[in-house]
Amino acid sequence: MRVGVWFYGLATALTGILDIVWGEFEASHQPIKALGQNVPGQHILAYIAGIWLLAAGLAILWQRTAKIGAAASAMIYCIFALLWLPRFYTVPHTLGFRIDILIFVLFGVAQQLLLAAPAIIIYVTNTSPDPVREERASASARWTLGLSPIVFGLGHLMNVHTMARFVPHWVPFANFWAVLTGLAFLLAGVAIVTGVRDLLATRLLVLMLLLFDGMVEIPPVFMHPHSQGAWGGAVYNLTAIGGYWIFAEFVAARSAHRTEISAAGHVVASHPDSAVA
Repeated sequence: MRVGVWFYGLATALTGILDIVWGEFEASHQPIKALGQNVPGQHILAYIAGIWLLAAGLAILWQRTAKIGAAASAMIYCIFALLWLPRFYTVPHTLGFRIDILIFVLFGVAQQLLLAAPAIIIYVTNTSPDPVREERASASARWTLGLSPIVFGLGHLMNVHTMARFVPHWVPFANFWAVLTGLAFLLAGVAIVTGVRDLLATRLLVLMLLLFDGMVEIPPVFMHPHSQGAWGGAVYNLTAIGGYWIFAEFVAARSAHRTEISAAGHVVASHPDSAVA
C-alpha cells in the first residue's frame, strides 16, 4: 500500500499547510461557517487544524508513527464531516426541501468520511495481525468508500447542468460527460459495496480521479494561484486518490492471502500423509 499511503499522507499534510498559509478553513471541504458566519477564534482553529493535518499526514509515512497519524487523520476528517450536518437544516430551509438539495449536503459529508476510511486500514495494518479486526476494518472501509461514490453519482445525475460547468471548456458535450461520470461513480460504488469486481472498480475509480485532477482540479491552481479553494480542490482529489489506492491494494493483498490459504489447504487435502509428517 506504500504508493497509496504516500499519496494519502502527503496530501493530508499539504491540506494542513494550506490551512496554515491562508490562516482559515477551506470552505468547500472544511465548512466551519456552517456553525455561523462569525465563529469565535476560527483563525486560531484553522492554524490548529493545519498543524494537526500536517503532523498526521507526515506521521502516516513512517511505520513507527503510522498508527498515531492514522488515528489523528480519521479523527479530523470525521470532524470536517460533522461540520456539514447543520446544513441539513439551513440549506433546505433556505433553498427548499428537495431531494437534490439533501444530496448536495450529503455530498459534502461523504467527501470527508471517505478520507477517514483509509486511515482505518492504515491503523489496522500497522498493528499485530488480528483477523477479526482486519475483517471489521475491511467492512467499515468498504461501506464508507462504496457509499460515497454512490452519493457522488446521484449528485452528478441530479445536477447535470451544474456538474457540466466543471468540464473543461475545450471538451465538447459537457452534459454527456457529467452524466457519464455520474454513472461511473454509481457503478464503482455498487461494485465496492457488494464486493463484485471491487478491485477492478476501485482501480478504475483511481484512474478517473487522476484524470479529474489533471483536467479539472489542477488547471485552476495555475489560473488562480492565490485561491485557497483552487488549491483545496486539487489537494482533496489527491487525498481521495491515495485513499482508494490504499483500499485497492488492501483488497488485493487480502485476496492473495486467501488464495494462498486455499492452495495450502488443497495441498494438505491432496497429501494428508505429508501434513502429518
